[in-house]
Amino acid sequence: MTENKKRILIFATTYIPFIGGAEVAIREITKRIPDVDFDIVTVNLDGKRQKQEVIDNTTVYRIGSGKFGKMLFPIRAYFLAAKLHRKHRYEAFWSMMASYAGFAGLFFSYRHPRTPFLLTLQEGDSKDELRAKFQFVWFLFKKIFYRATHIQVISNYLAEFALSVRPGAPVTVIPNGVDVEWFSRDVLAEVSQIKRDFEKKEDDVWLVTTSRLVNKNAVRDIIVALESLPQNVQLLIVGDGPLRGNLESGAKEDGVDSRVMFVGEVSYEKVLPYLKASDIFVRPSLSEGFGNSFVEAMAAGLPVIATPVGGIVDFLEDGKTGLLCQPRDPEDVAQKVKMLLENPALQESLVVNARSMVKERYDWDLIAQRMQSEVFAGSMGL
Repeated sequence: MTENKKRILIFATTYIPFIGGAEVAIREITKRIPDVDFDIVTVNLDGKRQKQEVIDNTTVYRIGSGKFGKMLFPIRAYFLAAKLHRKHRYEAFWSMMASYAGFAGLFFSYRHPRTPFLLTLQEGDSKDELRAKFQFVWFLFKKIFYRATHIQVISNYLAEFALSVRPGAPVTVIPNGVDVEWFSRDVLAEVSQIKRDFEKKEDDVWLVTTSRLVNKNAVRDIIVALESLPQNVQLLIVGDGPLRGNLESGAKEDGVDSRVMFVGEVSYEKVLPYLKASDIFVRPSLSEGFGNSFVEAMAAGLPVIATPVGGIVDFLEDGKTGLLCQPRDPEDVAQKVKMLLENPALQESLVVNARSMVKERYDWDLIAQRMQSEVFAGSMGL
């Protein structure tokens, strides 16, 4: 780290190797802004990570562990941040999401009211779920928004939520992105191995979803949809979560368990071969803050089926860059799959349009440039 550079402190509940959209965003943005040094305070979720390490151009400080560590994170992060600030004199601090990290930023803002405070919203829950989640501390939750110097959100959906909490708030919509070059590359050897491992036949059609197995991602609806699709249509589920057992039982009860393949948790770097081995990406989400998985699938060259919820509608235009199905409607999922199977020309046009859009609007290089010019330099004067 270089002392004459500007430094920004990031509060993030989780960070690498625990990967989700927010964690990917932090890494992809920070490593593309070389004239700023970033420090990250986060939870040592499994208690096995180094307490301090350098990743790219960030120094990561891990505190606490497990669920209890997350609960105590706002207080412990505040005290560590105060100590680090005395040493480094940060030009700004940045809370990734308005939950535990948001509360850490709130507490720090009272100690250092003149230091710019950036709040980023990446939440994938619905607005009603967010309000219910924080109902008992709503007065404090609102203060996170009011104390923020600037609020960056990843979708118009989250912009509306931010403005509903703090009318007139300084909000900038800058979405998450995708490493287009990474997700466009050939991985033929890995793809061939996956097809052998799961015994994919020449006429098999693989639907794929890269999802945490939780209610909002509605993987159960894809499994039910298989009942209305030809026998050669199968489902590859990449990801894990608390609903895995229920999904496995449901597939067996529906008589489609032989057509459902549970891959389990896969690291971010190893997702691409599973996408490339598949034919159609499907995730009939009930809510989405943005949806990194969708734009990654588009960059990988898959036609995408999704629901018109949350931030998805910012990038998925029905019939142009993907197909929309109704939430909680497995039959509609099946109908959209059939539409693609019966119309190869439609598949091709969706893939071409989506790839072009992703390259023009969602490449991480562009997103990082926007963060630097519109937020750090523009709105916060850094």
